[in-house]
Amino acid sequence: MRSGSVSSVSSSSSRASSASAEETMQIFVKNIAGDTFPVTIPESTSVRTLRALVALRNNLPESELRLVFAGKHLAPSKPLSHYNIIRDSTLHVALPLRGGAPKRIRCGAKDCKDAAQRIVGDCGFCQGHFCGKHRMLESHNCTGLEDCKKEEKDRNTEKLQSERTVAIRGI
Repeated sequence: MRSGSVSSVSSSSSRASSASAEETMQIFVKNIAGDTFPVTIPESTSVRTLRALVALRNNLPESELRLVFAGKHLAPSKPLSHYNIIRDSTLHVALPLRGGAPKRIRCGAKDCKDAAQRIVGDCGFCQGHFCGKHRMLESHNCTGLEDCKKEEKDRNTEKLQSERTVAIRGI
């Protein structure tokens, strides 16, 4: 049966002859689902150690877990005392944010920093994206443009030949 709290095992507690036992404190951690659970840890615990304990408790990878206290994300290298976390403090678990704003597509012409025009700025021959100034074929001179024109001409010729009506002689 699983206990309601998570405790860390420090190396000093394994020594039976240690004269000064390290002070422990109980803090509360609120997970993503909104459940709050207590954690009993030594006062000198680092954020990295606490994050490992919380990751075990919530069955989440430690790399995807972030701890927040008083609106600040806690850096793993610092101790809890750096953020003034004391007994009965409540920390929140957060998942990292993914993505961001969509990437702006820039013009593919040399030395042009303008944004590419959507749909009409896409070249059907070279698959490039161009701004209003460079979107015309005369401006950006696609590599292989002549080959593309020849292929298109051959395709049209073949289509016309297949649709051609042939008169039958001798009927």
